[in-house]
Amino acid sequence: MKATSGRRLLPALLALLSAAPLSAHHGISNWDLNKDVSVTGKLTRVDFISPHAWLHVEVKGAGGRPEEWSCEMRSAHALRRSGWTLEMFRVGSTVTVTGSPERTKPRQCYLSTILFADGTRMDRYGQRQLGAGEKAKVAAVRPARTADGRPNLAGDWAAEQRVMSDPRGQSGTLVPLSQASSLRPGELPAGQRAFPGARGTPESLATDPIRAAWDRPIPVKLTAAGRQALESFNPATSDNPRLRCQPTGILFDWTFDSVPNRITQSATQISMLYGHMDLARVIHLDGRAPPANTKASRAGYSVGRWEGDTLVVETTHFLPGVLNADSRVLHGSRLRITERFELDAATHQLTRRYEATDPEYFEDALRGTDVVFPSDVAYAPYHCKDPGGAPGARATGASR
Repeated sequence: MKATSGRRLLPALLALLSAAPLSAHHGISNWDLNKDVSVTGKLTRVDFISPHAWLHVEVKGAGGRPEEWSCEMRSAHALRRSGWTLEMFRVGSTVTVTGSPERTKPRQCYLSTILFADGTRMDRYGQRQLGAGEKAKVAAVRPARTADGRPNLAGDWAAEQRVMSDPRGQSGTLVPLSQASSLRPGELPAGQRAFPGARGTPESLATDPIRAAWDRPIPVKLTAAGRQALESFNPATSDNPRLRCQPTGILFDWTFDSVPNRITQSATQISMLYGHMDLARVIHLDGRAPPANTKASRAGYSVGRWEGDTLVVETTHFLPGVLNADSRVLHGSRLRITERFELDAATHQLTRRYEATDPEYFEDALRGTDVVFPSDVAYAPYHCKDPGGAPGARATGASR
């Protein structure tokens, strides 16, 4: 069966930028969510990888000749948290994929819904989650304190999943998973705007939608140097670390895409393995200042101390880069981040409050809060293999 297109609106290069800082992901993409496409054919391969899994379907093209379509799904990490497995996709079976086309490349699509040979179907944000008993067991096995009496931060942690209010991922906005079931498909919660680049938004129809989505207020007042750096930053190129399969930083990557992270803890140090882009950091608890020969890095050098049951962490020695890509915040080498981690033993909620200062780029401080819980799936290395397009294609960016 040939691919068929649905209603046609103005073509646009979509700029899919997160609607809430540090809450979900989303970079630049060429998917035109203002169009519909449907393909039916034989499932030939599934690349269950991150930041995007890809499904490959052989369809009959002109004259009956076979053509391969490659359709992008969410990251393997996000799919696993939603209960998706590789076993769902039986190679050789017939599937129908509906979604949106890639604007500049033939035979690529953004998967919104898949219909399997047995008649079952899944939307992009469809959930096949673990049972409540299994989730409760994850939290129940976590001791509240370590042998030396400190709050026990060790284990696998993840933020609540955020999904589009449209399960297909084409309209609406990002909302917490716990809120999604109370909304109609594509409905916007009171006071929220549609996700930039979603179907029908001004960004999706702009002449330069990348710039339209990027040019918006930022949450910190910039110095002249900060403004100059921002003006020269191009989120659609290798300026964006996610387009190079590289970490963004210790703030952004902690909750981005709700990927599970892992903490290990001892009396002298705490290690954190971020599930997104494999960022790794060590928090030194021995009270010593960073050594004189400390090299700058994306993770910086972290020194921690306990103030009662609160872990306070000071981090310096950062490479200049992107503090928060979704909020358009860049930083220089003088960035300093203070984090305060607090564990609620009753709810198993780990809250981080942070403050970032940079006398080179900021006139004031950037402050925020995020929350993670014991993860319902285990941490796994990210092993970024796909910085944008279908495997083997040139990079175009990350989408939801």
